[in-house]
Amino acid sequence: MTPAHPAAQAPAPPLHLQGPEGLEGPWDEAGDRLEDTGRAVVCTTWGQWLTAVLLDPGLRPLLGDDWPRFRRTPAAAGRLRFAVSRYVMKYAAATALDVPVHTVELGVGPDGHPVLRGPGTGVEIALAHTGELIVVGVSRTGGIRLHAQPADLDPRRLLPRGHLPAQEAAALDALPATERRTHLLRLLTLPTAPTTATQDGATQDGATQDGATQDGAARDRAARDGAVSAQEAAGEWSFTAHLVQDRYLVGEAHRPRPRP
Repeated sequence: MTPAHPAAQAPAPPLHLQGPEGLEGPWDEAGDRLEDTGRAVVCTTWGQWLTAVLLDPGLRPLLGDDWPRFRRTPAAAGRLRFAVSRYVMKYAAATALDVPVHTVELGVGPDGHPVLRGPGTGVEIALAHTGELIVVGVSRTGGIRLHAQPADLDPRRLLPRGHLPAQEAAALDALPATERRTHLLRLLTLPTAPTTATQDGATQDGATQDGATQDGAARDRAARDGAVSAQEAAGEWSFTAHLVQDRYLVGEAHRPRPRP
């Protein structure tokens, strides 16, 4: 089946996957999204994968080149979070590539974002996490980027001081709160955003301190405003905001490859 052009429809919200293939979770639906649109975004929480990771006798071979980094991570919680993020990425990539999960090879690109090697040539992957949430996107049709943060955190707290020119900052301050939040989330998601990538290819967890609080209705409006953003022409980045689990905002950016 030929995937529909990504600009033809707004991206669906991330699919919630509760564990690796064979456990509860709509992996078939993720595969259907890839067939229909060429990309899929999934989300889960660290705890829902933790048991599967800890009990897997194949942990070392599955982590592959990431095993030394896993062993060097000083804190036990950090090691487990790192391992879980790799598991989710590899299972999502295996779904996109239709290959066994142990054959998926991950690397880190020059911009700090994860990349697929070996059989993954031509498929893009993205990772973001905040708090308990982990979000992974895969795309067969072009670039993909993700950013995640608590819904009650003002994105301006994640922008480096002085990143925005004074005129643009003033224009943003004049916008209604929900529009400002969506625009700033877009800035943090697009590849032209200030760097928030870490060495492991995941966006920094910028979301545990107290932030400006939004009520539920305001958060719903923020997600709705992002979800109906106009899709740009082929070859340009499009952006969508999603409200996930009623407490996280996820920015999704996609740049389709130009049609031949």
